[in-house]
Amino acid sequence: AYLMFTSGSTGRPKGVAVSHRAIVNQICWLSETYDFDADDVVLFKTPPTFDVSLWELWVPTISGARLVVAAPDGHRDPAYLAETISAHAVTATSFVPSMLALFVQVVDSTRLASLRVVFVAGEAMPADLIGRFAAVSGAELHNLYGPTETAVHVTAGDTAGMDAARQVPIGRPVWNTVAHVLDRRLRPVPIGVAGELYIAGRQAARGYQGRSDLTADRFVADPFGTGTRLYRTGDL
Repeated sequence: AYLMFTSGSTGRPKGVAVSHRAIVNQICWLSETYDFDADDVVLFKTPPTFDVSLWELWVPTISGARLVVAAPDGHRDPAYLAETISAHAVTATSFVPSMLALFVQVVDSTRLASLRVVFVAGEAMPADLIGRFAAVSGAELHNLYGPTETAVHVTAGDTAGMDAARQVPIGRPVWNTVAHVLDRRLRPVPIGVAGELYIAGRQAARGYQGRSDLTADRFVADPFGTGTRLYRTGDL
């Protein structure tokens, strides 16, 4: 379906080949889970070089929602975003946590009356951000996780009641997806023991374009399935 380039931790761009069924699973899951319909207004503000832009574009397309396209570089300007949300009665949008932290510092709560759901992804979410967001908006705030290699998001969770937590959980797997926390020998670790996160299921990418060595290293045989693979995220 698409090839998305990411530098990851190496600085060398890698082309991630994502299948049609992977991104369709993501878009259908998000649209159904969060009840998008023709009454919604989605703010399309993420640059197309980032895969979050895909849900912002395609969820309104399949749900009949209205799409508001932000100005170039508008995603960097909290005041502009607040004005756009207010002017167009935006009901759904997304932020990385660091940008949401800046946004809640400058926004007037009267400008966010239309918002019903906000997604946060791309970075670890500080627990104190939950309360700061709640002080300016009554919208639901959901913490989502997903590397480029797993078609946007593969886990999600509502942050309600999490503001006193030491760490905000990344939630539960999306449709047709399994998350494993494993040791170096691909064995499940006990609860409370650190391990590496592996992802299996429909949203795992095909691999890296022209990088069979890297594909073999990061996409490994799934010991829990027949003929399936696990994506090794590198996240603990």
